[in-house]
Amino acid sequence: MNYALRLPDYYKMDIDNLKGEVSINQFIVNAVAEKIASLKTLDYIQKKAKKGSVEHGLKILSLATDEKPQEHDRF
Repeated sequence: MNYALRLPDYYKMDIDNLKGEVSINQFIVNAVAEKIASLKTLDYIQKKAKKGSVEHGLKILSLATDEKPQEHDRF
């Protein structure tokens, strides 16, 4: 699928600095793919959130202990 794309000139310097070794075309394709994934993820999370409840979430959080994390779980 091909599209004629008009990007403002002021983006060219930023794209050239950020794209690394890939072509501008590949950079734009990757940017579009990332945006699609982001929007799909947001939609998924919003749908899941509608099924949940604040009360249930607070109930689960109330089960958490004051115990410090184990060494391998610390940042």
